[in-house]
Amino acid sequence: MTVKHQSSLVLEGGGSRGVFTAGVLDYLMEKEVKFPYVVGVSAGSCNALDYVSWQPGRTRDCMIIEDKANSYIATKEALKKHELFDMDMLFDKYPNELFPFDFDTFFQSDTECELVVTNCQTGDAEYMTEKHDRRRLMDIGRASSSIPVVSPMVEIDGVPYLDGGIADSIPLIHAMEKGYRKNVVILTRNMGYRKKKPGKSTPLYVAAFRHYPEFLNTLYNRYRSYNRTLELLEKWEREGHIFVIRPEIPTVGRAEANKEKLMAFYQHGYDVMKDHYEELQAYLSR
Repeated sequence: MTVKHQSSLVLEGGGSRGVFTAGVLDYLMEKEVKFPYVVGVSAGSCNALDYVSWQPGRTRDCMIIEDKANSYIATKEALKKHELFDMDMLFDKYPNELFPFDFDTFFQSDTECELVVTNCQTGDAEYMTEKHDRRRLMDIGRASSSIPVVSPMVEIDGVPYLDGGIADSIPLIHAMEKGYRKNVVILTRNMGYRKKKPGKSTPLYVAAFRHYPEFLNTLYNRYRSYNRTLELLEKWEREGHIFVIRPEIPTVGRAEANKEKLMAFYQHGYDVMKDHYEELQAYLSR
């Protein structure tokens, strides 16, 4: 089923919680549901890439690693560089060697795919797309997924970027501003979740980004913009204007590495989408 032209798919991030989204999307791909526009943030960017390249199971396989030697979480190489996630593993070795990414299918897809990044100089969200250059596409995905402090900035076209979730964690309003009237949002947090004001991490942020005051301001106020977006999202969901899929059990942590827990959360995403599939069809066909 190809979804009508005015429909969008919005994918939240959340590190290892993105395995929930992988389950949701694998079910949609099984049903051959294709959206004309997809926008992803952080881990949601990885999900967006694999959805547009139409590779069911790839995100799951990248996140639930059988061989510890190929894990991307807190590897020796990453820790030496003071990184939590091994971004070279994720955006070079994985797509080019271990879990080949289908660049050809992605580039030839009719689906518009935007990945959210945060400009470290301006503190603003930018919505990037790439349909020709393999390296640039992976760099955009890397930037979108690079968590402040535990990941280095990523330069794209000479500009430093970090995690898109800092400036726009759930780019629903962006999708609406592009003209999409049917918006399907996949969240990785439970109903009612709200971010808390930064506490002990504030001095760390100041030390790390003192030369990027606009970014620092966006980072500090992220909780406000995120919570404001969630309030609007929940209101529009109640009114039937948007369709939301979210976890219905306690979530895993951002850096969860336990295979059994991750597989259970992945399966939960698949099952939740399956349970709500008829409702999704009804929403999209209205």
